Amino acid sequence: MTRYAMFGEIMMRLKAPGYERLFQTPSLEVTMAGAEANVAVGLARLGEDVSFVTALPTNDLGIAVRDELRKHGVDVSKIAFCKGRLGLYFVESGANQRPIKVVYDRADSCIARAEPRVFNWRELLAHRDWFHITGITPAISETAMHCTLEAMKTARDMGLTVSCDLNLRATLWQYQVNHVDVYRRMMEYVDVLIGNEGHFQSCLGLSARVDEEDIYHNPTAYRPMADEVFEHWPNIKKIAITVRRTRSADHQSTAALLVTPEAMWTSSVFEMKDIVDRIGGGDAFTAGLLHALDKTGDSRETIDFAVAAGALKHSIPGDFLRATHEEIQTLAQGAAGRDQR
Repeated sequence: MTRYAMFGEIMMRLKAPGYERLFQTPSLEVTMAGAEANVAVGLARLGEDVSFVTALPTNDLGIAVRDELRKHGVDVSKIAFCKGRLGLYFVESGANQRPIKVVYDRADSCIARAEPRVFNWRELLAHRDWFHITGITPAISETAMHCTLEAMKTARDMGLTVSCDLNLRATLWQYQVNHVDVYRRMMEYVDVLIGNEGHFQSCLGLSARVDEEDIYHNPTAYRPMADEVFEHWPNIKKIAITVRRTRSADHQSTAALLVTPEAMWTSSVFEMKDIVDRIGGGDAFTAGLLHALDKTGDSRETIDFAVAAGALKHSIPGDFLRATHEEIQTLAQGAAGRDQR
């Protein structure tokens, strides 16, 4: 079994009930969330061995977050507790033409303030086989960026497989740095890269352009963009490219491609109507991808499983993928919405 490690921020998620606007009512629904944490929980619930590395406040909120991760089977023994605050984010669901809205309040959080010396990466990554991170973590602060690069370099030096979901959050980049330069440095340590066509352009500065409709009619149009990545960073062995078509806040479709220097596989298209909660869908895709890469040698099955995991998450409230391997596999094989008795 592959042993995974994740590094990133986990926050408290405060959501307006149902489809109400933020603060339309005096109550908010409280859960925990964060890109790498979402992947960790998804993998743990699929039976994988996952360790999560982060920094949390030494108060009841930090303990509550740790206990929530532990409840889902994530190894929390590598979490650092320190002075500071827990990051927050506020959410209101979208409906029809009104999109989902997210407001971050994560400045000066524990992980944003944590110095690189807080994390002894050789110890934290010992007995691990795979390290995963997203492009969100280096955006949090300059110190978080240095921690990210040190973690990725150490993982590479120790022989771990390194995966990265670009996952751009442009509003988080508040310190004086060119985010493209940071992302391009990160790519030097990556084996498996995940993103959509917009991420490859805005994060990596690639020149290749595609239309999201190409995945439905001409998926080979994505080949030049993938080849540009492989040419710049020959260490990258696999690229997963996700595509989303949005008709309204609660009616979308999703698909993806898995690309290597030698071949390309296109997933089935999954139509999603009456979406319950789309946040965490990309992280569920990543959890499904990593799990399937570990469990199957068939690339088409792998990318179908990953997209099915992401699609299934859209039916589940909260950020976490609360689904079994069998449920995802059933959807991947085409049994959408059938009674399971």
